[in-house]
Amino acid sequence: MGAETKAEIRQIEGGVTAAKGFEAAGVEAGIKYQNRKDMALIYSTVPCRVAGTFTSNVVKAAPVLWDKKIVEESEYAQAVVVNSGIANACTGSQGMDACEETAACAGKLLQLPADAVLVASTGVIGMQLPTDRICAGVEKLAAGKADTPEAGLDAAKAIMTTDTVHKQIALEVELGGRTVTMGGMCKGSGMIHPNMCTMLGFVTTDANISKEMLQKAVSADVVDSFNMISVDGDTSTNDTLLVLANGLAGNEEITGESADYDAFCEALHVLTTYLAKKMAGDGEGATALFECHVVGADTKEHARILAKSVICSSLTKAAVFGHDANWGRILCALGYSGVQFDPGQVDLYFMSKSGKMLIFSEGNACDYSEEEATKLLSDPEVTVLADMHMGDAEATAWGCDLSYDYVKINADYRS
Repeated sequence: MGAETKAEIRQIEGGVTAAKGFEAAGVEAGIKYQNRKDMALIYSTVPCRVAGTFTSNVVKAAPVLWDKKIVEESEYAQAVVVNSGIANACTGSQGMDACEETAACAGKLLQLPADAVLVASTGVIGMQLPTDRICAGVEKLAAGKADTPEAGLDAAKAIMTTDTVHKQIALEVELGGRTVTMGGMCKGSGMIHPNMCTMLGFVTTDANISKEMLQKAVSADVVDSFNMISVDGDTSTNDTLLVLANGLAGNEEITGESADYDAFCEALHVLTTYLAKKMAGDGEGATALFECHVVGADTKEHARILAKSVICSSLTKAAVFGHDANWGRILCALGYSGVQFDPGQVDLYFMSKSGKMLIFSEGNACDYSEEEATKLLSDPEVTVLADMHMGDAEATAWGCDLSYDYVKINADYRS
Protein backbone atom coordinates (compact mmCIF):
# COMPACT_ATOMS: atom_id res chain seq x y z
CA MET A 1 0.00 0.00 0.00
CA GLY A 2 1.43 3.39 -0.93
CA ALA A 3 2.59 5.40 2.06
CA GLU A 4 1.20 8.66 0.58
CA THR A 5 -2.37 7.40 0.30
CA LYS A 6 -4.91 8.98 2.62
CA ALA A 7 -8.24 7.79 1.32
CA GLU A 8 -11.45 9.13 2.81
CA ILE A 9 -12.96 6.08 4.47
CA ARG A 10 -16.40 6.24 6.06
CA GLN A 11 -17.81 3.59 8.37
CA ILE A 12 -21.46 2.84 7.68
CA GLU A 13 -24.13 0.55 9.09
CA GLY A 14 -24.04 -3.15 8.40
CA GLY A 15 -21.76 -5.99 7.42
CA VAL A 16 -21.53 -8.41 4.51
CA THR A 17 -24.75 -7.20 2.84
CA ALA A 18 -23.68 -3.53 2.71
CA ALA A 19 -22.03 -3.76 -0.72
CA LYS A 20 -24.19 -3.79 -3.86
CA GLY A 21 -25.44 -7.20 -4.96
CA PHE A 22 -24.68 -9.14 -1.76
CA GLU A 23 -27.27 -11.07 0.22
CA ALA A 24 -26.96 -13.16 3.37
CA ALA A 25 -28.85 -15.31 5.83
CA GLY A 26 -28.37 -17.03 9.15
CA VAL A 27 -30.49 -19.97 10.33
CA GLU A 28 -30.77 -22.63 12.99
CA ALA A 29 -29.85 -26.03 11.56
CA GLY A 30 -29.06 -28.03 14.72
CA ILE A 31 -25.54 -28.98 13.59
CA LYS A 32 -24.29 -29.16 17.19
CA TYR A 33 -25.95 -26.33 19.08
CA GLN A 34 -29.61 -26.10 19.97
CA ASN A 35 -31.83 -23.01 19.92
CA ARG A 36 -29.29 -20.78 18.16
CA LYS A 37 -28.35 -19.89 14.61
CA ASP A 38 -25.49 -22.08 13.37
CA MET A 39 -25.42 -21.81 9.58
CA ALA A 40 -24.77 -18.76 7.42
CA LEU A 41 -24.88 -17.92 3.72
CA ILE A 42 -23.22 -15.13 1.76
CA TYR A 43 -24.45 -14.80 -1.83
CA SER A 44 -23.72 -12.41 -4.68
CA THR A 45 -26.28 -11.83 -7.41
CA VAL A 46 -23.42 -11.82 -9.94
CA PRO A 47 -20.14 -13.76 -10.14
CA CYS A 48 -17.23 -12.54 -7.98
CA ARG A 49 -13.48 -12.48 -8.17
CA VAL A 50 -12.30 -14.24 -5.04
CA ALA A 51 -9.09 -14.17 -3.01
CA GLY A 52 -8.18 -16.00 0.15
CA THR A 53 -5.59 -16.80 2.76
CA PHE A 54 -5.61 -19.92 4.86
CA THR A 55 -4.11 -21.62 7.89
CA SER A 56 -0.41 -22.48 7.86
CA ASN A 57 -1.17 -25.48 10.08
CA VAL A 58 -0.07 -28.69 8.31
CA VAL A 59 -3.33 -30.23 9.54
CA LYS A 60 -5.85 -28.46 7.32
CA ALA A 61 -9.60 -28.93 7.61
CA ALA A 62 -11.54 -30.22 4.60
CA PRO A 63 -13.19 -26.82 3.92
CA VAL A 64 -9.75 -25.18 3.77
CA LEU A 65 -8.66 -27.65 1.09
CA TRP A 66 -11.93 -27.16 -0.80
CA ASP A 67 -11.69 -23.36 -0.71
CA LYS A 68 -8.00 -23.25 -1.62
CA LYS A 69 -8.77 -25.19 -4.79
CA ILE A 70 -11.61 -22.81 -5.72
CA VAL A 71 -9.53 -19.69 -5.01
CA GLU A 72 -6.65 -21.03 -7.08
CA GLU A 73 -8.51 -22.72 -9.94
CA SER A 74 -12.14 -21.60 -10.33
CA GLU A 75 -13.08 -18.86 -12.76
CA TYR A 76 -15.33 -17.23 -10.17
CA ALA A 77 -17.19 -17.75 -6.89
CA GLN A 78 -20.66 -16.59 -5.98
CA ALA A 79 -21.63 -18.06 -2.59
CA VAL A 80 -20.20 -19.07 0.78
CA VAL A 81 -21.88 -21.56 3.11
CA VAL A 82 -20.64 -21.61 6.72
CA ASN A 83 -21.51 -23.84 9.65
CA SER A 84 -20.51 -23.52 13.30
CA GLY A 85 -20.27 -26.24 15.95
CA ILE A 86 -18.33 -28.84 13.94
CA ALA A 87 -15.02 -27.97 12.25
CA ASN A 88 -14.96 -30.79 9.65
CA ALA A 89 -11.25 -31.18 10.41
CA CYS A 90 -9.40 -34.52 10.65
CA THR A 91 -12.37 -36.18 8.99
CA GLY A 92 -10.64 -37.93 6.05
CA SER A 93 -12.32 -38.50 2.70
CA GLN A 94 -15.74 -38.27 4.34
CA GLY A 95 -14.97 -34.66 5.25
CA MET A 96 -14.20 -33.77 1.64
CA ASP A 97 -17.37 -35.57 0.55
CA ALA A 98 -19.31 -33.35 2.97
CA CYS A 99 -17.82 -30.23 1.37
CA GLU A 100 -18.76 -31.47 -2.08
CA GLU A 101 -22.28 -32.37 -0.98
CA THR A 102 -22.77 -28.99 0.69
CA ALA A 103 -21.56 -27.11 -2.39
CA ALA A 104 -23.67 -29.25 -4.71
CA CYS A 105 -26.77 -28.68 -2.59
CA ALA A 106 -26.20 -24.91 -2.48
CA GLY A 107 -25.36 -24.85 -6.18
CA LYS A 108 -28.60 -26.58 -7.10
CA LEU A 109 -30.71 -24.20 -5.03
CA LEU A 110 -28.85 -21.08 -6.15
CA GLN A 111 -28.37 -22.26 -9.75
CA LEU A 112 -24.57 -22.21 -9.51
CA PRO A 113 -21.87 -24.75 -10.34
CA ALA A 114 -20.50 -26.47 -7.23
CA ASP A 115 -17.05 -24.99 -7.83
CA ALA A 116 -18.53 -21.50 -7.40
CA VAL A 117 -19.62 -22.33 -3.84
CA LEU A 118 -17.11 -21.87 -1.03
CA VAL A 119 -17.65 -23.63 2.31
CA ALA A 120 -16.31 -22.99 5.80
CA SER A 121 -16.67 -24.72 9.14
CA THR A 122 -15.72 -23.97 12.73
CA GLY A 123 -16.10 -25.91 15.95
CA VAL A 124 -15.01 -29.27 17.33
CA ILE A 125 -12.24 -31.14 15.50
CA GLY A 126 -12.78 -34.79 14.55
CA MET A 127 -16.56 -34.93 14.30
CA GLN A 128 -18.25 -35.68 10.97
CA LEU A 129 -20.73 -33.17 9.61
CA PRO A 130 -24.35 -34.35 9.58
CA THR A 131 -24.89 -33.70 5.87
CA ASP A 132 -28.64 -34.23 6.10
CA ARG A 133 -28.91 -31.33 8.56
CA ILE A 134 -26.39 -29.30 6.54
CA CYS A 135 -28.44 -29.66 3.35
CA ALA A 136 -31.66 -28.88 5.21
CA GLY A 137 -29.93 -25.78 6.57
CA VAL A 138 -28.82 -24.76 3.07
CA GLU A 139 -32.46 -24.94 1.93
CA LYS A 140 -33.47 -22.56 4.73
CA LEU A 141 -30.59 -20.23 3.89
CA ALA A 142 -31.42 -20.08 0.20
CA ALA A 143 -35.08 -19.39 0.95
CA GLY A 144 -34.34 -16.71 3.54
CA LYS A 145 -31.45 -14.77 2.00
CA ALA A 146 -31.85 -11.00 1.75
CA ASP A 147 -29.77 -7.88 1.16
CA THR A 148 -30.80 -6.20 4.42
CA PRO A 149 -28.58 -5.22 7.36
CA GLU A 150 -30.62 -7.63 9.48
CA ALA A 151 -29.72 -10.54 7.16
CA GLY A 152 -26.05 -9.67 7.42
CA LEU A 153 -26.32 -9.53 11.20
CA ASP A 154 -28.02 -12.94 11.27
CA ALA A 155 -25.09 -14.36 9.29
CA ALA A 156 -22.54 -12.78 11.65
CA LYS A 157 -24.30 -14.31 14.64
CA ALA A 158 -24.62 -17.74 13.01
CA ILE A 159 -20.85 -18.26 12.64
CA MET A 160 -20.11 -17.72 16.36
CA THR A 161 -18.87 -20.54 18.60
CA THR A 162 -17.42 -19.41 21.95
CA ASP A 163 -17.53 -15.80 20.77
CA THR A 164 -19.44 -13.58 23.19
CA VAL A 165 -20.27 -10.92 20.59
CA HIS A 166 -20.81 -10.88 16.83
CA LYS A 167 -18.18 -9.07 14.78
CA GLN A 168 -19.02 -7.09 11.66
CA ILE A 169 -18.24 -3.78 9.95
CA ALA A 170 -19.02 -1.92 6.72
CA LEU A 171 -17.37 1.10 5.13
CA GLU A 172 -17.24 3.23 1.99
CA VAL A 173 -14.32 4.63 -0.02
CA GLU A 174 -14.11 6.59 -3.27
CA LEU A 175 -12.37 4.78 -6.14
CA GLY A 176 -12.17 6.45 -9.55
CA GLY A 177 -15.05 8.78 -8.70
CA ARG A 178 -17.33 5.91 -7.66
CA THR A 179 -18.42 4.98 -4.16
CA VAL A 180 -17.13 1.50 -3.33
CA THR A 181 -18.50 -0.38 -0.33
CA MET A 182 -16.85 -3.11 1.74
CA GLY A 183 -18.50 -5.26 4.36
CA GLY A 184 -16.97 -7.85 6.63
CA MET A 185 -17.70 -10.33 9.38
CA CYS A 186 -15.55 -12.74 11.32
CA LYS A 187 -15.59 -15.13 14.22
CA GLY A 188 -12.83 -16.10 16.59
CA SER A 189 -12.37 -16.34 20.33
CA GLY A 190 -10.11 -19.32 21.05
CA MET A 191 -7.49 -21.26 19.07
CA ILE A 192 -6.49 -17.88 17.69
CA HIS A 193 -2.93 -17.44 16.44
CA PRO A 194 -3.33 -16.97 12.68
CA ASN A 195 -0.34 -17.56 10.48
CA MET A 196 -1.85 -17.32 7.02
CA CYS A 197 -2.90 -16.06 7.58
CA THR A 198 -10.47 -21.05 15.09
CA MET A 199 -10.73 -17.68 12.87
CA LEU A 200 -13.06 -17.32 9.96
CA GLY A 201 -13.27 -14.02 8.11
CA PHE A 202 -15.41 -12.97 5.15
CA VAL A 203 -15.21 -9.69 3.24
CA THR A 204 -17.58 -8.59 0.48
CA THR A 205 -17.05 -5.62 -1.81
CA ASP A 206 -18.60 -4.20 -4.95
CA ALA A 207 -15.20 -2.94 -6.13
CA ASN A 208 -14.14 -3.79 -9.66
CA ILE A 209 -10.68 -5.28 -9.21
CA SER A 210 -8.83 -8.06 -11.01
CA LYS A 211 -8.38 -11.41 -9.32
CA GLU A 212 -4.61 -10.96 -9.35
CA MET A 213 -4.67 -7.56 -7.64
CA LEU A 214 -7.34 -8.69 -5.18
CA GLN A 215 -5.17 -11.61 -4.09
CA LYS A 216 -2.12 -9.36 -3.90
CA ALA A 217 -4.00 -6.93 -1.63
CA VAL A 218 -5.34 -9.66 0.65
CA SER A 219 -2.04 -11.52 0.97
CA ALA A 220 -0.22 -8.29 1.87
CA ASP A 221 -2.91 -7.11 4.26
CA VAL A 222 -3.05 -10.10 6.61
CA VAL A 223 0.62 -9.64 7.55
CA ASP A 224 -0.26 -6.58 9.65
CA SER A 225 -3.88 -7.37 10.53
CA PHE A 226 -5.05 -10.90 11.27
CA ASN A 227 -1.51 -12.28 11.57
CA MET A 228 -0.73 -9.77 14.32
CA ILE A 229 -3.28 -11.14 16.78
CA SER A 230 -3.08 -14.02 19.22
CA VAL A 231 -5.37 -15.24 21.97
CA ASP A 232 -3.65 -18.45 23.00
CA GLY A 233 -0.82 -19.26 20.58
CA ASP A 234 -2.77 -22.09 18.91
CA THR A 235 -3.01 -21.87 15.11
CA SER A 236 -6.33 -23.39 14.05
CA THR A 237 -6.81 -26.11 11.44
CA ASN A 238 -9.58 -23.98 9.90
CA ASP A 239 -8.24 -20.41 9.60
CA THR A 240 -9.80 -18.91 6.49
CA LEU A 241 -10.14 -15.40 5.10
CA LEU A 242 -12.19 -15.04 1.92
CA VAL A 243 -12.68 -11.78 0.01
CA LEU A 244 -15.30 -11.57 -2.75
CA ALA A 245 -15.46 -8.66 -5.22
CA ASN A 246 -18.39 -8.47 -7.65
CA GLY A 247 -17.58 -5.21 -9.47
CA LEU A 248 -21.06 -3.68 -9.17
CA ALA A 249 -19.75 -0.31 -7.93
CA GLY A 250 -18.82 0.41 -11.53
CA ASN A 251 -15.37 1.86 -10.92
CA GLU A 252 -12.75 1.36 -13.62
CA GLU A 253 -11.21 -2.06 -13.09
CA ILE A 254 -8.10 -2.05 -10.91
CA THR A 255 -5.56 -4.10 -12.82
CA GLY A 256 -2.27 -2.81 -11.42
CA GLU A 257 -0.55 -0.50 -8.96
CA SER A 258 -2.40 2.83 -8.87
CA ALA A 259 -3.89 5.42 -6.54
CA ASP A 260 -7.17 3.49 -6.63
CA TYR A 261 -5.37 0.27 -5.70
CA ASP A 262 -3.67 2.02 -2.78
CA ALA A 263 -7.01 3.41 -1.60
CA PHE A 264 -8.59 -0.04 -1.90
CA CYS A 265 -5.77 -1.53 0.20
CA GLU A 266 -6.11 1.21 2.79
CA ALA A 267 -9.84 0.62 3.16
CA LEU A 268 -9.32 -3.14 3.33
CA HIS A 269 -6.77 -2.65 6.10
CA VAL A 270 -9.13 -0.47 8.13
CA LEU A 271 -11.76 -3.20 7.85
CA THR A 272 -9.49 -6.16 8.65
CA THR A 273 -7.74 -4.38 11.53
CA TYR A 274 -11.12 -3.56 13.07
CA LEU A 275 -12.18 -7.20 12.85
CA ALA A 276 -8.80 -8.47 14.10
CA LYS A 277 -8.99 -6.28 17.19
CA LYS A 278 -12.57 -7.41 17.82
CA MET A 279 -11.37 -11.02 17.85
CA ALA A 280 -8.42 -10.29 20.11
CA GLY A 281 -10.58 -8.40 22.59
CA ASP A 282 -13.14 -11.22 22.61
CA GLY A 283 -10.61 -13.93 23.42
CA GLU A 284 -12.03 -16.75 25.49
CA GLY A 285 -12.41 -15.55 29.08
CA ALA A 286 -10.82 -12.18 28.27
CA THR A 287 -11.51 -9.04 30.25
CA ALA A 288 -9.23 -6.70 28.27
CA LEU A 289 -7.83 -6.06 24.81
CA PHE A 290 -4.03 -6.12 25.19
CA GLU A 291 -2.02 -4.25 22.54
CA CYS A 292 1.74 -3.99 22.07
CA HIS A 293 3.04 -1.19 19.89
CA VAL A 294 6.74 -1.41 19.05
CA VAL A 295 8.49 1.69 17.69
CA GLY A 296 12.11 2.45 16.96
CA ALA A 297 12.91 -1.04 15.66
CA ASP A 298 15.62 -1.59 13.06
CA THR A 299 13.33 -3.42 10.60
CA LYS A 300 9.59 -3.88 10.10
CA GLU A 301 9.91 -7.65 10.49
CA HIS A 302 11.77 -7.27 13.79
CA ALA A 303 9.08 -4.86 15.01
CA ARG A 304 6.41 -7.45 14.21
CA ILE A 305 8.32 -10.22 15.98
CA LEU A 306 8.89 -8.12 19.10
CA ALA A 307 5.27 -6.94 19.34
CA LYS A 308 3.84 -10.40 18.87
CA SER A 309 6.24 -11.92 21.40
CA VAL A 310 4.84 -9.61 24.09
CA ILE A 311 1.16 -10.23 23.41
CA CYS A 312 1.80 -13.99 23.22
CA SER A 313 3.51 -14.14 26.63
CA SER A 314 1.27 -16.07 29.03
CA LEU A 315 2.96 -14.45 32.02
CA THR A 316 2.41 -10.95 30.63
CA LYS A 317 -1.21 -11.78 29.74
CA ALA A 318 -1.78 -13.04 33.29
CA ALA A 319 -0.24 -9.84 34.71
CA VAL A 320 -2.63 -7.75 32.61
CA PHE A 321 -5.54 -9.79 33.98
CA GLY A 322 -4.28 -9.11 37.51
CA HIS A 323 -3.70 -5.41 36.72
CA ASP A 324 -0.09 -5.94 37.85
CA ALA A 325 2.58 -3.62 36.40
CA ASN A 326 5.05 -6.48 36.06
CA TRP A 327 7.24 -4.88 33.39
CA GLY A 328 9.92 -7.56 33.84
CA ARG A 329 7.70 -10.04 32.00
CA ILE A 330 7.44 -7.64 29.06
CA LEU A 331 11.19 -7.12 28.85
CA CYS A 332 11.67 -10.87 29.14
CA ALA A 333 9.26 -11.51 26.24
CA LEU A 334 11.10 -8.98 24.08
CA GLY A 335 14.38 -10.67 25.01
CA TYR A 336 13.43 -14.20 23.93
CA SER A 337 11.77 -13.06 20.70
CA GLY A 338 14.92 -13.76 18.71
CA VAL A 339 15.57 -10.10 17.88
CA GLN A 340 18.87 -8.66 19.11
CA PHE A 341 18.74 -5.33 20.97
CA ASP A 342 20.34 -3.45 23.86
CA PRO A 343 18.05 -3.63 26.94
CA GLY A 344 19.67 -0.46 28.25
CA GLN A 345 18.24 1.48 25.28
CA VAL A 346 14.64 0.32 25.64
CA ASP A 347 11.84 2.50 27.00
CA LEU A 348 8.62 0.79 28.15
CA TYR A 349 5.31 2.55 28.69
CA PHE A 350 1.85 1.49 29.81
CA MET A 351 -1.00 3.34 28.08
CA SER A 352 -4.80 3.32 28.30
CA LYS A 353 -7.62 5.83 28.35
CA SER A 354 -6.47 6.63 31.91
CA GLY A 355 -3.10 7.95 30.70
CA LYS A 356 0.47 7.08 29.75
CA MET A 357 3.21 5.97 32.14
CA LEU A 358 6.94 5.39 31.61
CA ILE A 359 7.82 2.28 33.61
CA PHE A 360 11.29 1.24 32.38
CA SER A 361 14.11 3.30 30.90
CA GLU A 362 17.92 3.25 30.61
CA GLY A 363 18.10 -0.27 31.98
CA ASN A 364 16.15 0.38 35.18
CA ALA A 365 12.65 0.65 36.57
CA CYS A 366 11.29 4.19 36.65
CA ASP A 367 9.84 5.91 39.68
CA TYR A 368 6.14 5.34 39.11
CA SER A 369 3.07 4.87 41.29
CA GLU A 370 1.96 1.24 41.54
CA GLU A 371 -1.51 2.49 42.42
CA GLU A 372 -1.71 4.60 39.27
CA ALA A 373 -0.30 1.75 37.19
CA THR A 374 -2.97 -0.61 38.53
CA LYS A 375 -5.67 1.91 37.64
CA LEU A 376 -4.28 2.21 34.11
CA LEU A 377 -4.10 -1.57 33.71
CA SER A 378 -7.71 -1.92 34.89
CA ASP A 379 -9.09 -0.31 31.74
CA PRO A 380 -10.75 -2.52 29.08
CA GLU A 381 -8.02 -1.66 26.53
CA VAL A 382 -4.38 -1.69 27.63
CA THR A 383 -1.32 -0.88 25.50
CA VAL A 384 2.37 -1.56 26.04
CA LEU A 385 4.55 0.85 24.07
CA ALA A 386 8.12 -0.38 23.54
CA ASP A 387 10.60 2.10 22.07
CA MET A 388 13.67 0.13 20.96
CA HIS A 389 15.72 3.21 19.88
CA MET A 390 17.27 1.25 16.99
CA GLY A 391 15.63 2.71 13.89
CA ASP A 392 12.30 3.97 12.56
CA ALA A 393 10.33 0.73 11.99
CA GLU A 394 7.16 0.00 13.95
CA ALA A 395 4.42 -2.61 14.28
CA THR A 396 1.40 -3.36 16.45
CA ALA A 397 0.09 -6.68 17.74
CA TRP A 398 -3.15 -7.42 19.58
CA GLY A 399 -4.09 -10.04 22.13
CA CYS A 400 -5.99 -10.28 25.38
CA ASP A 401 -5.43 -11.01 29.03
CA LEU A 402 -5.36 -14.58 30.36
CA SER A 403 -8.09 -15.27 32.89
CA TYR A 404 -9.32 -18.25 34.92
CA ASP A 405 -12.23 -18.58 32.51
CA TYR A 406 -9.98 -19.48 29.56
CA VAL A 407 -9.18 -22.80 31.23
CA LYS A 408 -12.80 -23.35 32.24
CA ILE A 409 -14.05 -22.80 28.68
CA ASN A 410 -11.48 -25.11 27.11
CA ALA A 411 -11.52 -27.85 29.74
CA ASP A 412 -14.94 -29.01 28.56
CA TYR A 413 -15.18 -27.58 25.03
CA ARG A 414 -16.30 -30.88 23.47
CA SER A 415 -19.08 -31.59 25.95
